[in-house]
Amino acid sequence: MKFELLIVISVIAILAFGVFWVFDPLGQLQSANDAKRKSDLAKVQQALEQYYKDNGSYPLSTGLDKEKPYRIKGFKADHQIIDWGEDWLPYMAILPKDPKSIKRYLYVEGGNGQSYKLYASLERGGSDPMACRPGGSACFGVPPGITCGAAADICNYGVSSRNVSP
Repeated sequence: MKFELLIVISVIAILAFGVFWVFDPLGQLQSANDAKRKSDLAKVQQALEQYYKDNGSYPLSTGLDKEKPYRIKGFKADHQIIDWGEDWLPYMAILPKDPKSIKRYLYVEGGNGQSYKLYASLERGGSDPMACRPGGSACFGVPPGITCGAAADICNYGVSSRNVSP
């Protein structure tokens, strides 16, 4: 009786392992978060292009500000800093923020208002064909020592204005 029970438990464990290996729930969650990041940056990109049409330049960046680094200084009174997750009317109801609270998006304005770059950290960056790769199609313009969140969250995905490469 104990031997049969052990065999049944072993078979169930092997099947459960196989199901988790095939469906990879953690990988699916990471892929969903990465898809949201790409979608978020595409939406911000559209809003930035509309801002450019209205103002003749892209909004300023906060640069390496200690409190809120690499945020948009936007169309609010006195170019207030617009944090990710806040409204940026009339361009976006909510400026999206990274789906994980420990990560962040970066906005880098080109210095003359004529270009910008947006960056994120993809969780499955190594396996994502659109991720920047050091030595290959690396993301240019990420300031040295700056990450998209914690120290391990390297900015490995970028979009930009049409006149520059991320």
